[in-house]
Amino acid sequence: MTDWVVDLIEQSGYLGIAFLMFLETVFPPIPSEVIMSIAGIEAGQGQLALGWVIAAGTAGAMLGNTFWYLLARALGIERFKPLIDHFGHWFTMDWHEVQRAQRWFDKNGVFFVFLGRMLPTVRSLVSIPAGFLKMRLQTFLVASTIGTAGWTAMLAYAGFKLGEEFEQIDDYLGPISTAIIIVLALGYVWRLITVGIKKRDRNGQIED
Repeated sequence: MTDWVVDLIEQSGYLGIAFLMFLETVFPPIPSEVIMSIAGIEAGQGQLALGWVIAAGTAGAMLGNTFWYLLARALGIERFKPLIDHFGHWFTMDWHEVQRAQRWFDKNGVFFVFLGRMLPTVRSLVSIPAGFLKMRLQTFLVASTIGTAGWTAMLAYAGFKLGEEFEQIDDYLGPISTAIIIVLALGYVWRLITVGIKKRDRNGQIED
């Protein structure tokens, strides 16, 4: 798979980088860590310019990010209200909490999107809550572009400096990605338990 990425970048240059990052964002077949690191290596060898590598990677990723945002916004969270009403326990929220999340997003959405774009695993999912909760498109694009540019620049520069030893990048990012997944899983289990306890308490008060 890595050989295919190398071949495409060597043959298509910046367009290939943008295409691969778009694919990675919409349907992640190859992690951005591989794409941008290899592109950085090409820049380090003088085949490409590092600045244009970062710009191409950012542009491709932003096309995918915007696709998911517009799709989520077009669907709208309101369509899922019946599901949340019936299966709210498994979503670990009820409709009141959805509305509260929307108010929180209005105030803190910029930071959420920016930071989310810089985190492995999470970065590909950020567009969906932003779209569902109707974050302003202009705000989404600005925060998302800055965060995405930071992420692609970091990976491209690492490949630029490390050269053929870019696999070392995964030595650092791999454990971070695993830790994020574990934290998300534990957070979900904790929410599931606490929501169940609150629900039982409310039912007990009603019966009393």
